[in-house]
Amino acid sequence: MTYKETLFFIGKSLTINHEQHNKKIVEDLLKQNVIHWDNVVKVSTEHYVFPALYCNYKKADFLQYLPTDLVAYMEHITDLNRDRNQQIIEQAKEINELLRSHDITPIFLKGTGNLLEGLYDDVAERMVGDIDFLVEKKNFLYSADFLQKNEYHNFKKTKEIFPEHRHYHRLVKKGRIASVEIHREVVKQEFSKYFNQTKNIKTKIINNTSFLSYNDQLILSIIAKQINDNGQCFNNISLRNAYDVFLLSQKVNSKKSIENLNKKLQIPLNNFLSTTKLVFNSKQINSVENKESAKYLKTFSLLINNKNKREKHNKKCKQRIFIITRLKIIFKALYKKEYFLWLVKRIIRGRE
Repeated sequence: MTYKETLFFIGKSLTINHEQHNKKIVEDLLKQNVIHWDNVVKVSTEHYVFPALYCNYKKADFLQYLPTDLVAYMEHITDLNRDRNQQIIEQAKEINELLRSHDITPIFLKGTGNLLEGLYDDVAERMVGDIDFLVEKKNFLYSADFLQKNEYHNFKKTKEIFPEHRHYHRLVKKGRIASVEIHREVVKQEFSKYFNQTKNIKTKIINNTSFLSYNDQLILSIIAKQINDNGQCFNNISLRNAYDVFLLSQKVNSKKSIENLNKKLQIPLNNFLSTTKLVFNSKQINSVENKESAKYLKTFSLLINNKNKREKHNKKCKQRIFIITRLKIIFKALYKKEYFLWLVKRIIRGRE
């Protein structure tokens, strides 16, 4: 199996309990015994969907077609992830209660928010790194200070925060499994005016816990990859984010979710939807077919078919992002005091 074949097979596999046409395709392939499982394990692990793959196969009663040693391994990893996620859920509930007792309302985001809200049939499906939550800007530093007074501390020694960074340094606590990221914004500064909690983000409360609306959960799931992690430039896909978007597309119409956004956000988000629709072979993900998405899909297909081109493209993107980011900092340091002071401190620390 090529990288493309493996990627598309995993994408279809993640939909088998919602899309009957994909269920038949996947089952036929499994019965033919043509799957290169080493490739599937490698790619699904890289994309953090290995447990989700197992959960979907189990629910569809497809484990019977897999090698017994692979099933045992998948079950073991999934059990470990379930245990980790249950601990993350308890830690998040603890943080929620702690902050709310001091009139701070954390809005839980991304994986942790999805776990707390019950998006997945099995909490083991989602691999989660940090506990991410959003607070009002006025409570941003206060929240960080308050958690640090309650035995959380900086994962890194530095206390300096980049002026436009959307979240505080990772905080960790002895005896707790996950690090914590407190957000004041959910998207990079140049896009924050188009999607922020003051202007257009909507929230909901379930069991005294706050979350984004399904519509905004879907938007943020795409933003996290396509904007914050520069997916639009790299023109690749994150199956973990795509799977979240797929599940959220059962709750809301994905095309309608992004139609009222500013074009600067709408275009890259629609490109992500188009790519997910293609890789997942999904009838339930809706996107707009236009010149931008057609061009994006053409490049995407070219890159996943050619490893050398993909590696060269990724290298160019990294160089471009590095140069643009540094130039922006230097330019802003010329007229913004907070950027100037941050830059000077970084230069001094670099010479020490």
